[in-house]
Amino acid sequence: MFIYLSKKIAISNNLKIFCLAWNSKQGWIAVGGDEGLLKVLKLDSGKSKGVGNAAVLSMNQTLGGHNGRVQVITWNEQHEKLTTSDQNGLIIVWTLYKGIWHEEMINNRNKSVVRGMAWDSEGQKICIVYEDGAVIVGSVDGNRIFGIELKGTPLTGVQWSPDGRWLVFSLKNGEVQVYDNQGNFSMKVNIQCFPSAMVMSGVPVVSMTWYDGRNGYYEKDCPCFAICYQTGQVQIMRNQNDENPVIIDTKMNAVNCCWNHNGSILAVVGSAVLPDDNRESNVVQFCSLYGEHIRTLKIPGRVITCCVWEGSSLRVAFAVDSFVYFAIIRPDYKWGYFSKTLVFSYPGQTGTHVTFWDTNNKEIHSKIVPALYGIAAYKEYCVLATKTNDPSAQYGLTVCNTISTPVDRKF
Repeated sequence: MFIYLSKKIAISNNLKIFCLAWNSKQGWIAVGGDEGLLKVLKLDSGKSKGVGNAAVLSMNQTLGGHNGRVQVITWNEQHEKLTTSDQNGLIIVWTLYKGIWHEEMINNRNKSVVRGMAWDSEGQKICIVYEDGAVIVGSVDGNRIFGIELKGTPLTGVQWSPDGRWLVFSLKNGEVQVYDNQGNFSMKVNIQCFPSAMVMSGVPVVSMTWYDGRNGYYEKDCPCFAICYQTGQVQIMRNQNDENPVIIDTKMNAVNCCWNHNGSILAVVGSAVLPDDNRESNVVQFCSLYGEHIRTLKIPGRVITCCVWEGSSLRVAFAVDSFVYFAIIRPDYKWGYFSKTLVFSYPGQTGTHVTFWDTNNKEIHSKIVPALYGIAAYKEYCVLATKTNDPSAQYGLTVCNTISTPVDRKF
């Protein structure tokens, strides 16, 4: 994977940015920060085609309504709504009308500050967690469904499970607890990402992100629930009961993490002293869902606070000081060429699609494999390295001809 910085947008009056949210369907970027800063931006390539071309701002609307620092932003993509909250506990729901964002609902509990908000995968319910342990679940039309008080339990974040059956809360002391969607306690998540020499207690969770499978999974039953701690420890689980999670030590002071569009790459942002430097720098580490380090990107500026992906994962944005930096990503595609046939792959809902394109006759043949690790082509054949669904034969090699027909298999 190759990545490079491509654009920088400055916020007027040098207002510090605290949070970002990128709508993966419509492309709107919400920016929140100090002194009630709230903007909705949109990048457009105009007549130019391709993500690498210069993008221009086609929307730059300032939304007034917050006075304190905007700390939490979340999109409801199904219903085209934006929900924001500031340091005073004020929550505003915004809706788009005739191309302009307007206030739809306002709520202020006047007791505590909001630490996390999350919509379920269908966009029907929102869960709001407060620092003082209060939890409120409401519907998309503004009705309250239920509320619970977790007394003496300062909360720092919330996530829904992809099926909407479970709510996961992160606590200030580093614990992660699971409740059902009616507010009943279920379990504590077994945190294993800290070495025995380190004490987890008191290390806060800075980010939780649970990929909901909206663009398919990399493979069946793969890790998709990431928990990131301030000290750089990351634990990626298949579900809340996973006793064999993927463990990553980023060796950085982490502030945020987020999945790309199909849950195959996790970006972890924060600060660290790089090998060739003698001082701390803003860095982004890109890791696979199995914890393999892919790339480290150094970001200019003093303080980085957030990272978000574009809907296609070909762009990523970072909040640094009073700037939004954009980077372009060139993924490592799996492909080959043989007998005047181009074979290439792309992820799908049920597996990886492999397409065989005869460049002479313009004929196309396709097949789906559970998980593709590599493609190699030579003379009249190509070989696909895959992971199978059969537990007795975990990996397989399939030799195919130019019309995608298997001619030999080895497991």
